[in-house]
Amino acid sequence: MSQAGITDTAKQIASRLLEIGAVHLRPDEPFTWTSGIKSPIYCDNRITMSYPAVRKLIAQSFADMIRERYPDVEVIAGTATAGIPHAAWVAELFNLPMIYVRDKAKAHGRQNQIEGKLDQGQKVVVIEDLISTGGSSLKAAQAVQAEGGNVLGVAAIFSYQFQTAEDLFAGAGVSFSTLSNYTALLSVAREQGIIDEAKEQLLSEWRKAPQTFYQA
Repeated sequence: MSQAGITDTAKQIASRLLEIGAVHLRPDEPFTWTSGIKSPIYCDNRITMSYPAVRKLIAQSFADMIRERYPDVEVIAGTATAGIPHAAWVAELFNLPMIYVRDKAKAHGRQNQIEGKLDQGQKVVVIEDLISTGGSSLKAAQAVQAEGGNVLGVAAIFSYQFQTAEDLFAGAGVSFSTLSNYTALLSVAREQGIIDEAKEQLLSEWRKAPQTFYQA
């Protein structure tokens, strides 16, 4: 399962995400997600594609994680669309086949949900950019399973560490791991003076009840 501890890698990646503007913290003027949740944080890891040093750090960190936790991997899968480039870079590092997973099957042609070649029983790691509630990431993993793939786990750049995601993955029996997380981000933001102690406390409390925090 995901690691809540703050590793050096988690802090390094959190720092780079803040540096390039992939993550914005705005506790006093929360963002509104498409789900309607009011959030003091907005994370868009797609911007990492435009920074070669950052994307290389992410790809190498994914490779290190996979070697440690999923050493038997045979195929790297990317979630459409944000996970695709990272999956491609990781697959290149391992010299492994790559596939990608649509959020739903195409409505035309062969009506594929998975693009690329996946043989029955092949061991797959699914690369995702972000895990929030976990629903879309788990759906991608289950789509691979439905096509006969053996999903070793989902690996993501960042997680908000919502308990709902932990529970969802645990209930489905699917492992997930992240390079960085919300705890590491707050630690780095505090160290860099981006937030003070009061803001750090507010941000910590939001994670415990994201759907209702700003309604109180």
